[in-house]
Amino acid sequence: MGLSEAPGQRDTQALLSTTHAMELRRRDYHVERPLLNQERLEELGRRGSAAGTRQWRTWFRCSRARARALLLQYLPILAWLPQYPVREWLLGDLLSGLSVAIMQLPQGLAYALLAGLPPVFGLYSSFYPVFIYFLFGTSRHISVGTFAVMSVMVGSVTESLAPDEAFLQDLNSTVNVTARDAARVQLASTLSVLVGLFQVGLGLVHFGFVVTYLSEPLVRGYTTAASVQVFVSQLKYVFGLYLSSRSGPLSLIYTVLEVCWKLPQSVVGTMVTAVVAGVVLVLVKLLNDKLRRHLPLPIPGELLTLIGATGISYGVGLQHRFGVDVVGKIPAGMLPPVAPSPQLFAKLVGNAFAIAVVGFAIAISLGKIFALRHGYRVDSNQELVALGLSNLIGGIFQCFPVSCSMSRSLVQESTGGNTQVAGAVSSLFILIIILKLGELFQDLPKAVLAAVIIVNLKGMLMQFRDICSLWKANRVDLLIWLVTFVATILLNLDIGLVVAVVFSLLLVVVRTQMPHYSVLGQVPDTDIYRDVAEYSEAREVPGVKVFRSSATVYFANAELYSDALKQRCGVNVDHLISQKKKLLRKQELKLKRLQKENKLLKQAAASKGTSVSISVNASVTDIDSSNAEDSKAKQGTAGNELEDMAARGPEDAKAPDMSSLKALGLPQPDFHSLILDLGALSFVDTVFLKSLKNIFRDFREIEVEVYMASCHSPVITQLEAGHFFDATITKQHLFASVHDAVIFALQRLRSSPVSPVSVTKL
Repeated sequence: MGLSEAPGQRDTQALLSTTHAMELRRRDYHVERPLLNQERLEELGRRGSAAGTRQWRTWFRCSRARARALLLQYLPILAWLPQYPVREWLLGDLLSGLSVAIMQLPQGLAYALLAGLPPVFGLYSSFYPVFIYFLFGTSRHISVGTFAVMSVMVGSVTESLAPDEAFLQDLNSTVNVTARDAARVQLASTLSVLVGLFQVGLGLVHFGFVVTYLSEPLVRGYTTAASVQVFVSQLKYVFGLYLSSRSGPLSLIYTVLEVCWKLPQSVVGTMVTAVVAGVVLVLVKLLNDKLRRHLPLPIPGELLTLIGATGISYGVGLQHRFGVDVVGKIPAGMLPPVAPSPQLFAKLVGNAFAIAVVGFAIAISLGKIFALRHGYRVDSNQELVALGLSNLIGGIFQCFPVSCSMSRSLVQESTGGNTQVAGAVSSLFILIIILKLGELFQDLPKAVLAAVIIVNLKGMLMQFRDICSLWKANRVDLLIWLVTFVATILLNLDIGLVVAVVFSLLLVVVRTQMPHYSVLGQVPDTDIYRDVAEYSEAREVPGVKVFRSSATVYFANAELYSDALKQRCGVNVDHLISQKKKLLRKQELKLKRLQKENKLLKQAAASKGTSVSISVNASVTDIDSSNAEDSKAKQGTAGNELEDMAARGPEDAKAPDMSSLKALGLPQPDFHSLILDLGALSFVDTVFLKSLKNIFRDFREIEVEVYMASCHSPVITQLEAGHFFDATITKQHLFASVHDAVIFALQRLRSSPVSPVSVTKL
């Protein structure tokens, strides 16, 4: 055995040694190339201007293929329905649609109350928009229809523009409910048409990116505040109170105070009904969570609660015996389409835009989550068009604005839904209820609907946990969350959204004004440069300063960039320039005085018949502006040199350079070259161009040459367009990398020919 194993072991060792040697050779390599400034890089890479795409030309082309592509783009059902796998997906979509419809029924009735409308209009809003989205939507799994946040935003509009106080009857000071409801329905339907117009318009001009200005912390803080608004708005149904209609800033605070003030007037029967319904709903939800794996479909707790509460209310007579407020008459059948009221557009335009953006933000965020999970793509612009058409056509049929519901979307996905066929099935089920079964819920207590709304707020109220997670992860995002929440609570939903968006954008600007500025040093034996404050082994190259900003530089932080650069270089550049200018002015005045004296001497000598030849080499161009310290110690020497210059003859016309820092007796910087790492720039504006030119001018005044490195092509193009490069600043001052600029600066100092860059990695 031993003899037979020896050759195998030797072969293995030889193979390992060969592999080890190859690995060492792979790790120990040398790269040689010439130094590359921008001019040489453009010659080597043959840089040219990128050809313009001119995509707008394709918009006006007419062909059968383009017409078909546009039809499939704006009517996606024609693309996926012919390929629908009936055997694999139909059963799942049917069960999913039935499950969603069972949830849609109670939520539609409840959210209509939240919007300040009769409950039947919640059923209408659960039918028309859902079917329209089935035709035009691109997400397979979101459930479009009534949603708490949208309903409370609509409710704030209807209650502010059509308050109860405007419909009081003169005789007994009671509210004319019929007239009030008619006015609110007209407001809500007109608002839905406006929301739809905004969404369709934004989608057609490809403004789907507008939702990117609503960050996730902003949306979550906003929906959390909206859930608090929803909760407070349902307290009057839970306690059976009649509250004043309020809107505008601090309306939520006043409503809470009024509820507390009127608590002694609560209706006991209404409170008991709400509590019992809430407990039943919570228990059913807990049971569904526990038995999720064993149940093919979740137990329809909301539907069972509505049916049971309606039966008990009818049998016991809750309205007459205990004063429990019920839904009332629910008309059977569909309503004819009604044109919106253009007179209301001016009053509703601001709220309509806010609702359009919020509704789209919620829908597209959920749609992208499901698309990522199931491996398909959601078109944000087409989603805007689909939601817009849903609201536009729904508004004509007296619906209020809708979006998608997170709870129903999760049910639609978890119960086997694969496409929007599930949405079509749920809308048809709602249609049957509208036509035949709706009137059976006339005795349903409103307190039960309030309990349904409050229990469904659990998911959004749980977002308060974001405070702890954001405190640990990102406190700037936490600040956005808190400002959004507080502004929405105090200033109402529309103004709160505007404040939140403005604050988040201002915060972005402020963060760009406070980037991380660093002086870079070379990591030993590499061509890598890192912040010397963070990397202890990184060393500054002697005589060279490398400066970098972590953010792009533009008008808002260009001055801060210049100030930070001068501070990190360790030289008071402005003071040094000021002192240099002061000393040069003194030299110029003294030269003029000497010239005048020499002229007088020349005239006196000429009058005596003698000839004196004086040569003054006092070119002002030799006197550049700069600044100085310790000037007093050198004034005598400088004065003698000036007198010598005035007294020299033509043969000694070549004068020493009296404008240098050394000649003026000023301290010199401990570096001769400054390299600006501009790799973080994504664009440049005219303000930064001027600031960059000033940096070149100022540091050259103190005898420091400036270079730039690591500019991206778009930035170089903008530098060229801004006429940044001229006779004094050329592309030879711009290098492909920091390492190229450092080596060039060192070799320029030694006045030796530029040799290839050698980079060694060990």
